[in-house]
Amino acid sequence: MTNQELESIVNTTDEWIVTRTGIRQRHQARPDETTSDMAAEAARRALAAAEVSAEDIDLILVGTISPDMPLPSTAMFVQRKIGARPTCPGFDFAAACAGFIYGLSVADAFIRAGSARNVLVIGVELLSRLVDWEDRATCVLFGDGAGAAVIGPSDDPAQGILSTHLYADASGIEALNIPGGGSANPPSVEMLEKKQHLVHMVGKDVFKFAVKSLASATVTAIEHNQLSPDDIDWVIPHQANIRILEGVQKRSGVPMDRFFINIDRTANTSSASVPIALDQAVRSGQVRKGHNLVFCALGGGIAWGSAAVRW
Repeated sequence: MTNQELESIVNTTDEWIVTRTGIRQRHQARPDETTSDMAAEAARRALAAAEVSAEDIDLILVGTISPDMPLPSTAMFVQRKIGARPTCPGFDFAAACAGFIYGLSVADAFIRAGSARNVLVIGVELLSRLVDWEDRATCVLFGDGAGAAVIGPSDDPAQGILSTHLYADASGIEALNIPGGGSANPPSVEMLEKKQHLVHMVGKDVFKFAVKSLASATVTAIEHNQLSPDDIDWVIPHQANIRILEGVQKRSGVPMDRFFINIDRTANTSSASVPIALDQAVRSGQVRKGHNLVFCALGGGIAWGSAAVRW
């Protein structure tokens, strides 16, 4: 869906959206598609790229705030759809846009502890069904999508996940949330009429959190591994807003031409943002063996994090 198409739905313009966000289009799932459908397709592509069989997966991790249903987890649907072992454990977690980095951290811990060898980490969102299409402050920002990676042990200690860094600040809960549908505000006619089952965001508050927190987490990932900004080949950031990324660049010191940006094509896909960008960067040949990468993302909660990876 292009910005021009949105002009017929909500009071906005292509110029307004591009100037404030950098977004030119976003993708939407088909009406018959579910979150787990997208997650399973991304998983299949990741398994093929890694040359790993679904039966060899020891754990399935899914970051999402838009599951097929509250119970069971999206990971269970993925297990069945990709043909993983019936006993393969899996679970979801709701770190919103930081979901993939949270998943990387969990996968890293399981592998280092010897509890798993091959972990499937998926970030997936079907946000087109969770936004208010009459609210231009939010509906123009989000897209649907899924990205996945297979994480496994490396024979070379200098390669792979070098470190992960996770954070959360509950003072930002009101800045970005879905207030209805849970035990605090269960489904009701009133809740639906007030659109409390949809995404609510205070943009200026999220912006302030994002620039400061993402920059700090990026610098932490770099310095923790005794690297400098010049040593970083690519920053693969959460694609939320081009202005946020420009602010992170200035504070982190990594040149802007080393930030992989696809927000103009995908918009904000929340948990799927980082793995989609990573996949595009790898398949295009821009990310190559030996490159130093930094991932960073921030989402509702406020939850955020970073990871340093040597490809």
